[in-house]
Amino acid sequence: RSQFAVLAAFLSCLTARAFVVNNHRAQSVVPFGRTNTQLYAKTTLTDETNWKLRIVLKGVPTEKGRKVDELFVMETQFIEDVGYEPPQGSLRQVFPEDVDSRVLKIEDSYWKLSEDPEERKDGLWVWGLFKEPLYPFMLLQIQTEKVAIPGEEEDFVKPLKLFAQINHSRDDEKGVILQAAVLNVREKEIANADVFGTTQVELYEDVEIGQISIVPVEADAKAAVN
Repeated sequence: RSQFAVLAAFLSCLTARAFVVNNHRAQSVVPFGRTNTQLYAKTTLTDETNWKLRIVLKGVPTEKGRKVDELFVMETQFIEDVGYEPPQGSLRQVFPEDVDSRVLKIEDSYWKLSEDPEERKDGLWVWGLFKEPLYPFMLLQIQTEKVAIPGEEEDFVKPLKLFAQINHSRDDEKGVILQAAVLNVREKEIANADVFGTTQVELYEDVEIGQISIVPVEADAKAAVN
């Protein structure tokens, strides 16, 4: 009987040890298909995600008549207006605690998800081909305040009204993805509508002035660490 008791105690210890080891391993397991570096919240076009906007401007006019190249970085959130289809809304700018005069400030903004604006047609989701509306583009408008530029001239970049057509997609793991895009300003020209010049019309032309890139703040911070 003593031999059976010793054997039973030994098997009991092995079972307990195996449970502890397996339990420890279970707690450290990362979900299938994801690594530790991927355990971030999915990006959204809501106030749950902060986005970093990098705006590169080339040849922008200043109040003193110069043209300068400037880089501005700002943090924003996409705020959706409820009840609209396609989704649309505005930007909410997130300011650091120590805001200086060189921070580019948004005076007004508007964004809207869109099909190809050059080829409008009935959305494919109308025919039940997709679970949710598929919008390959975001149309973005940003109106800025004037901003000081460095130097002894005490000069300012004039207020700008910027336009961009941004490639927009959704990823099952990452969420919303916005790609870099060309930035344009809209220039107005007065033209004669008839040969006598008695009637005039306003014509608008989009002129490239720089580039914009939009990445989630978390992803940007992770890239900087790596």
